Amino acid sequence: MPHIWGVRTTWRTVGDGEFFCPGCGGDRSYLRRIGRHRFALLGIPLLPRGTAGTVVECAACRTCFRADVLGHPTTTRFSAMLRDAVHTVALAVLAAGKEGIDGSGTALTIELHEVLDPLAPHLAPAGSEDILLQGARIALADGPYTPSERQTLAAVGRALLLSHEDTERLLAIAARTPS
Repeated sequence: MPHIWGVRTTWRTVGDGEFFCPGCGGDRSYLRRIGRHRFALLGIPLLPRGTAGTVVECAACRTCFRADVLGHPTTTRFSAMLRDAVHTVALAVLAAGKEGIDGSGTALTIELHEVLDPLAPHLAPAGSEDILLQGARIALADGPYTPSERQTLAAVGRALLLSHEDTERLLAIAARTPS
């Protein structure tokens, strides 16, 4: 028997774009939708009964997620962020080894944070460690760490949300590993 009365949710699309869908596991199109609960009589929504909130609906799998899913980068954006991070760390370590960090230390630290801060929360610990180790290997290419290279690598570790102890451990591991 059909329901004569009840509460029904109506959805209105308020935006769209591309996101990483946790359901599908890839970059997909999405619809951002706002829901409103309405009292329904004979299946017809009539009186407002409050909001249902905002959801992000994947266009491919039709799964709905909380809006905070849009805070995660797409795989395309994540790849670009990772590439920029490795590039910036390499340049910062090379600059520190060549000129010393004294003259350009503040600028290097600012640039490292601009590139690494948006990436760091999305990296697994092993990913953060790998970026630091790549920088350490570059610094060691011409001999032991200079004080400015060590300072730069410490800044990289902080920007990647690594503890001081983890940073020191990784720098020691890189120094012991034959190239």
